[in-house]
Amino acid sequence: MAVITQYVVQHKGIDKLVTTDKKEADQYDKMLGIADNLSLYIQHKGIELDDQIAEDLSILLAKNKDAVAKLLRGTDADSILEAEKADIVDMQQKKQA
Repeated sequence: MAVITQYVVQHKGIDKLVTTDKKEADQYDKMLGIADNLSLYIQHKGIELDDQIAEDLSILLAKNKDAVAKLLRGTDADSILEAEKADIVDMQQKKQA
């Protein structure tokens, strides 16, 4: 019999990630914290969104914080999207290999 240590990341009482990798769990938990802060910031700036849309948007922004930071520095969205597209193709090629 094997003993497996699992890390469970919960957000608002719901299991969002179950993993055996502590670093991955910590990173995901941090991303969710950033998303909560973004959602609160957006709401306090007077933008009224449905709760689910606000959560989805803030998680999207938090997951893509590096790309968002580049956009805020003035990088063209097309170049960022093209680079992400190349990353996706590269990941798919690695899976096939």
